[in-house]
Amino acid sequence: MTVLAIDPGRDKCGLAVAQPGRVLHQEVVARDRLAWRVAELAGEYAVHVIVVGGATGSQEVLREVSGLGRPVETVPEQGSSLEARRRYFRDHPARGLARLIPQGLRVPPRPVDDYVAVILAERFLEEAGLV
Repeated sequence: MTVLAIDPGRDKCGLAVAQPGRVLHQEVVARDRLAWRVAELAGEYAVHVIVVGGATGSQEVLREVSGLGRPVETVPEQGSSLEARRRYFRDHPARGLARLIPQGLRVPPRPVDDYVAVILAERFLEEAGLV
């Protein structure tokens, strides 16, 4: 099963395409390009279901993606932002003197909305019993 997950936001959204055990694609897109990009990724990766985080801006995103011919589900986002930061720093470990700064005090140099989307996809797949 291939899942396209969306971390909705006001200005930008995180996107991730995942299958059980692997991430195929992740990116951050401007909010005004969301519907176009979701439609493009859904076709490119033969997406089975679209998953939307149930927090900020989710209702508007749900309306936009519900017409793409794929089932749309919501997933709770509780704690996903902190988990995304931890995962970002796991994938991009500090180098040089930055290693001396505790991880909790570091700020990622870019938005991590795509990492949140990965976490939402994994939560959905786990809840569906596919992981």
